[in-house]
Amino acid sequence: MSLRTALRSALASQEEIAAVEERTDSSAQAGCIAAATAGDREQVVLSGVIRSVVLRPRQGVPALEAELYDGSASIDLVWLGRRRIAGIEPGRRARVEGLVCQMGGRATIFNPRYELRARPGE
Repeated sequence: MSLRTALRSALASQEEIAAVEERTDSSAQAGCIAAATAGDREQVVLSGVIRSVVLRPRQGVPALEAELYDGSASIDLVWLGRRRIAGIEPGRRARVEGLVCQMGGRATIFNPRYELRARPGE
């Protein structure tokens, strides 16, 4: 480890360190791209950690919304017609696949295919 790398690590905030670790973990997943590089109307495979989960009805239909963070950016995941999905909870790691669209200026994937991954230490 170079002196520069050691100094940067010592002065980095916990959030910066977590982001670097998440980017490293996400990029290690085969076929995954960084969320920050996902374009509108692009089919993607992403890997990251679920930061939040909210039940928010859309036009009278239940919709489960989650925020997935991969260390580069966050992307919204929306499952229409679902009130709850077992295992989709904050802190859980997941690999998702779907079509990105821009909704209100935020990257969103509706009804993504997902695979839950083990939590660190499991």
